[in-house]
Amino acid sequence: MLFYGADFIVKGGSQLASRFGLSPIVIGLTVVAFGTSLPELVVSIAAVIEGSSPIAIGNVVGSNIANVGLVLGLSSLIFPLKISLIQIKRDLIIYIFVCLIFSAFCMNGSITREEG
Repeated sequence: MLFYGADFIVKGGSQLASRFGLSPIVIGLTVVAFGTSLPELVVSIAAVIEGSSPIAIGNVVGSNIANVGLVLGLSSLIFPLKISLIQIKRDLIIYIFVCLIFSAFCMNGSITREEG
């Protein structure tokens, strides 16, 4: 059943790409992105509905850490990335800034709609 479902998605994605004049890689990446994010989305929505917003926040943060750590890390083992020191410094500053903002939002124990 999984095989037929995957085959259906691949054929449908190829037809969609040709119909709209898009590159098949764009459709493929969109399907992959949606497919990998769907479980986290469902868990987060279920957690919020049940009133367990900390689980939803932990799910989002953990998913992002896993995606960066595992996907980027394993990809780099197969095909090493060349990153300049300037890029590392810039990204590190942005990352620290975003983490500080997120930490400040979490200080009161909840994240408001505006903060989210």
